[in-house]
Amino acid sequence: MGNPYDPYGQQPGYGQQQPGYGQQPPAQPGYGQPAQPGYGQPPAQPGYGQQPAQPGYGQPPAQPGYGQQPPAAQPGYGQPSAPPAQAGYQEVHHHHYGGSGGQLAEWGSRAGGYFIDILIIGAPAGVLYFIALLLAGSGSGGAAVIALLFYLIGFAIYVGAFLWIVYQEGTTGQSIGKRQMGIRLVSAQTGQPIGFGMAFLRKIAHALDGALCYVGFLWPLWDDRKQTFADKVCNTIVVRN
Repeated sequence: MGNPYDPYGQQPGYGQQQPGYGQQPPAQPGYGQPAQPGYGQPPAQPGYGQQPAQPGYGQPPAQPGYGQQPPAAQPGYGQPSAPPAQAGYQEVHHHHYGGSGGQLAEWGSRAGGYFIDILIIGAPAGVLYFIALLLAGSGSGGAAVIALLFYLIGFAIYVGAFLWIVYQEGTTGQSIGKRQMGIRLVSAQTGQPIGFGMAFLRKIAHALDGALCYVGFLWPLWDDRKQTFADKVCNTIVVRN
């Protein structure tokens, strides 16, 4: 006859106690629920493809196994995330031409280029002025008119040649004289030609070089940057090609 406490008609094993009156038999694990491990037995490992159990509140997370990479730390709430690293980024430094590089022109080459330009500007005008003086000294009225005409032509040639040299220095850094001497006029900050306007201002500033017995033209002989007074006013330098 079956045991009334056994709903399935199963007999308790040898040495097992029957539940007392009013006591419920031990609950069997339901379908799909894991059985609790016995005392001293390790917990069952999750099957292939199953996620491990999450740690309880206040418990430290499980450490990664040997050879496994730890997960990347996530930024906390309110903390900015680190920007992604740029691959192959290299810092580029810019150097001003003439400041840390570029050989400054010597005084002799600067003086040689200056005299060549003076000859180009002054020689044609000087010839016409000399002819005008000869005609004016003849005393005739017709000769005086021709002398005035030669004088005006000479003046126009002088102004035109002067502006042309200023334009060459401002746009290319080289007049004919500087090109022959292998030197170039550039800005001390950028190392580039200074433009027509600044080149014209530099020519006017040469008046400061000749103010005190032309000592400004000799200043590059002992100046660290080999500048005249006009160069210092316009922040220009003369360098070799």
